[in-house]
Amino acid sequence: MKNKVVVIGSYNTDLTIKTARIPRPGETIIGGIFSEGGGGKGANQAVAAVRSGADVSFIARVGNDILGNEGIQRLTNERIETRYILRDAEVATGVAFIVVDDRGENSIVVASGANARLSPADIETAKDEISTASVILVQLESPLDTIRAAIKKAHEYGATVILNPAPAQPLEQNLLREIDIITPNEVEAEMLTGIKVTDENSLRLITKKFFELGIQKVLITLGSRGVFVGLPNTMELIPGFKVKPIDSTGAGDVFSGSLAAFLALGMSIADAAKMANASASISVTRMGAQNCAPSRIEIENLPQRILPHTLRH
Repeated sequence: MKNKVVVIGSYNTDLTIKTARIPRPGETIIGGIFSEGGGGKGANQAVAAVRSGADVSFIARVGNDILGNEGIQRLTNERIETRYILRDAEVATGVAFIVVDDRGENSIVVASGANARLSPADIETAKDEISTASVILVQLESPLDTIRAAIKKAHEYGATVILNPAPAQPLEQNLLREIDIITPNEVEAEMLTGIKVTDENSLRLITKKFFELGIQKVLITLGSRGVFVGLPNTMELIPGFKVKPIDSTGAGDVFSGSLAAFLALGMSIADAAKMANASASISVTRMGAQNCAPSRIEIENLPQRILPHTLRH
């Protein structure tokens, strides 16, 4: 049985400053702590998937520059297949500027660079790799035409398609109906359905709206409150774990990457969501978007003494 996950998406170099609070417009804050690391939603998810135990390939574009070289080496060191990370001689590797406050909240600005030039032709070039996957994972830091091409190619080969609809943006129904599993956060769920998350009943209404749009498996991530799993025959809140957050930057990516891995490894969607929820809970206790992703052993051994939250009304 295949246990391959192919992630199609973005690679960025993350330039992060940890500070007491996020500055207001026009304000300068002195005394932050700087770090540099790998990022980009696609790359973050690929790292989370491989650390969760899957065989992972990554399809992306980086610049023909030092940051691109460093990025490919980082992912190679994680034992991710990088043959289909293409180098672009005309634009730079993507960069994200991130400010993280003492509560673990963040503010991010991204210069997409080579990510914006990942094309349908690149997907066709990687079709043989896509044909080996049981799960294809995509996000929205790549051009929509490329995402459509990836989804079409995935279905040609019978792979399950997961969309992490981030960064949040409106999507046409003809794209959504091609998705097997969607993993929005609260903001993204509201943007795509027009329904605000207020309580568990609103989550049920959002899930039913996604059903109407053609998606039958809905996982709404709720930060520390956990994840709401909506399937045609069941809906349930999987509570989050009570942890002390340091940096929430990569939590959604860790969830989606781990989910893809555990599905590829043969788990049911409910069990995979529970494991991915644990993975994301561990990730917020660490700095960095890629470095925060836990190993499969860490996920499986998450202490039972960490008590779950309940959904607030």
